This record gives sequence, C-alpha cells and structure tokens, in this order.
Amino acid sequence: MKKLSVLFAAVMMVVSVGMAKAQKIATLDVMGVLNAMPEKKKADADLKTFLDTKQAEIKKKADAAQTKYQQYQTEAPKKTADENKAREEEMKKLAEEIQQMQDKAQKDLQAKQDVAFGPVEKKLNEAVEKVAKANGYDYIMDANSTAFLYKAGPDATPAVKKELGVQ
Repeated sequence: MKKLSVLFAAVMMVVSVGMAKAQKIATLDVMGVLNAMPEKKKADADLKTFLDTKQAEIKKKADAAQTKYQQYQTEAPKKTADENKAREEEMKKLAEEIQQMQDKAQKDLQAKQDVAFGPVEKKLNEAVEKVAKANGYDYIMDANSTAFLYKAGPDATPAVKKELGVQ
C-alpha cells in the first residue's frame, strides 16, 4: 500500500510539472485574414450574384402575384362567389409557391456557401497550423472573440497572412 502511495505521488508530481510548463499562445484576426484572401472575395462575389438572381426571381413572382391580387380585388364585386373562392385558392397557391421559392433559395445559398467556403477554410486552417508549428504556439485564438478579458502575447496574423501570400 505504501508503494502505491509513493507511485501515485510520483505520477502527480510528473503531471504537475508538465502542466506548469509555460504554453505559448498567440492571437489571430481571423476575419481580417479571411477578408484579405482573394478566394474569399471571389466566393463572396459569386454568392452575392447568386443571391441577387434568386431575389430577382422571387420579386418577379411576388410582383406578378400582387398585380393579380389587385386585379381580383377590383373585379371581386362583379364575380360570383364560386369564382371569388377559386381566385382566393389561386392566390393561396401563389403565396405557397413564393414561400417554397424562398425556402429553396435559402437552402441553395447554404449549399453554395458550404462549397465555396470549404476550400478557403481548409487553406486558412493549413496556414494557421504551419505558423503554429513554425513558431511553437500551443494555441492560436481568434482575436475577435469576446471571451478574451486580456489580450497580450504574440499576434500570429502577419505570419498567417504571409503564409497565405495576402496583405
């Protein structure tokens, strides 16, 4: 039993010494680096074009529905109850189609974002890993995080930008 206590004490001492070792921590302006990358700028532009196109399609359909609704409103007193009910059903169907278009556009945009930003994120992560290993950093934290109460120590942003070849 005494040997077990001595062994446990020795293990705890080794673990404590290992934990007491100073760790090198750096910060990184992730958004600053991303916004400087040409790949991200191109992806943003492509996604904006895609989104503008989808919004134009939805607006065109919504404008057509609005025009039809106004027409039905002005003609309603002159139509039979059955015709007005059929028109009301048609307007409900148009509203559902517009909602479906919006939902599909949102899903398509999310899929395009995943495809467009995947390689950018991978490239950034590889550069961060290279810089961390080259400079002996144990941790690199996002400098934009609100979790920081105090920011000091080296800033890895210039080294990551250099690794990526961006300004």
